[in-house]
Amino acid sequence: MSRDFLNHVVWRKSSRSLNENAQCVEVALTPHAVGIRDSKDPAGPALVVDAPGWTMFIGAIKHQGFRPGT
Repeated sequence: MSRDFLNHVVWRKSSRSLNENAQCVEVALTPHAVGIRDSKDPAGPALVVDAPGWTMFIGAIKHQGFRPGT
């Protein structure tokens, strides 16, 4: 999948980001893919996942919780 679409999307920061120094991510949602990047490094690398994969990830977090490192 080409990453060119990331140059023309609107990025959103998490609503749970309380201040400028918070560690958070930004996402860019499109009908077919989702871009994910570090909010402190917008010119840096971005992860791209397909829309169904993103939906499954969010569903798992909401229904099962998310425990890093497990």
